[in-house]
Order: sequence, then structure tokens, then C-alpha cells
Amino acid sequence: MEYESVLIVKPEVFIYKIPPRASNRGYRAADWNLKEPTWTGRMRLVAKGTACILKLEDKTSGALFANCPIDTYPGVAIEAVSDSSRYFVIRVQDDNGRSAFLGLGFGDRSDSFDLNVALQDHFKWVKNQEQIEKEKTEPKQELDLGFKEGETIKINMRITKKDGSESSSRTGKNKSSSGVLPPPPGSLGKIAPPPVTTTATTVRQSPSVSPAHRPSSRGSEWTDYASAGGTQGQQNSANANWVQF
Repeated sequence: MEYESVLIVKPEVFIYKIPPRASNRGYRAADWNLKEPTWTGRMRLVAKGTACILKLEDKTSGALFANCPIDTYPGVAIEAVSDSSRYFVIRVQDDNGRSAFLGLGFGDRSDSFDLNVALQDHFKWVKNQEQIEKEKTEPKQELDLGFKEGETIKINMRITKKDGSESSSRTGKNKSSSGVLPPPPGSLGKIAPPPVTTTATTVRQSPSVSPAHRPSSRGSEWTDYASAGGTQGQQNSANANWVQF
């Protein structure tokens, strides 16, 4: 069972007889006899389910003067005039289905603004209800988030160690590539000494040395220091005559 809800009530509205539309330019309130309205009474805009009806009633008795069923807005059932915001053209219907077009006017622009807002809100609600019913009947398309055949992904992970430092690793690899070369094995942070090169220390023979102390080499005046002495005494006596470079 559907209940009738009142959307808006205006205690005083004016109804006018309007001439037939002369062209497609729209209705103009200036063509009406605005000083002599045909009827004055109360307007109620009610809704029953998705249906919306504008009712014209007597101020005191509440007797119904005319009904204006509205199926869409803006539409044929109610239309604003082209030269004023306070006047509309409505299509009223009787119980036999006969219809006629009348002029509807308000004494204040705020009243006509309230009628506009009430009609827009109602048909916006109707549209939302139709969308909800449509979603109930139509099956929703489920998203397929699974991997297609042969599809792979690549993930970069940032791993935090116990000491607080971070290292980046890629899926499928156990070794971390930090960009720093490891130290050589066994170095323990120390710099290795340079390699030892064995070079012979050469000295120049003094010309005052006797031929007996000269080494038996090729006769060159340059000789090896290691071949100069045999005993400790000979070395001491030759120290005064040898010059080390």
C-alpha cells in the first residue's frame, strides 16, 4: 500500500484562462489578463509512489478544483513561461481523461522557486529508484583479477635487517645487490704490504784497493757488495774504502 506524501503547500495561487499558443516560441504571461484571475485558491503538490500530482483546492473547504498529473519535469504537464519566473502553464485533467491548459501564477517569486525545487527533487528521487531496480534485475559483471596464462609480475621488495639497515632484493634472488664490493678474504680491513723485490746493491770500487781484494768478476769497476768480503775483518778494513750509494 502506497501512502500519499505532501511535497509542498502554497496557500494562495492564481489561475488564468490562456489563449491558444500562436507559435512554437512558448507561452507569455503578458498575453494573459493578469489583473483578473479566473480562480484563486490553494495549491498542494503531493506524491504517491513515483507519481506526482499538483492539486488545486479551495482555501476554506478544501474542495478539489482541478488535478494536474505530472509525469516528468520539465515537460508538457507543467511548463514555465518565457517572460516571467512567477507564472507557469499547467495541463489539468478530469476523471474522464479530458484535459485543458491553464495559467498558474504566484504572488511571490520565492513561491515559484519552491515549486521548481520540489519538482526537481522528486524526479531526481524517481530516477535513483529506477536505477536501483535496474541493478537488482541485471546481473553485475564480476571482475576477474586472476593471472592470465603466461602472465607474470615483477616485485621489488625492501627488506629491513636487524641492525636497522635496509637492502633491496628482487623476487627469485637470494643475494642482495648493494653496489659495494666485499673486502678481500683474510684482509680484516688491513692494507696489504707491497711485495718485496730483491735488488742487488751496487757500490763503486775505490781505486786505492789492492788487486788482491778485488773480486774475480769481469774486471768491471762496479761490483756487488755481497761478494766483497769473506771474513768480518776484511769487511771492517774495506769499510773505509767502500762508498755505499
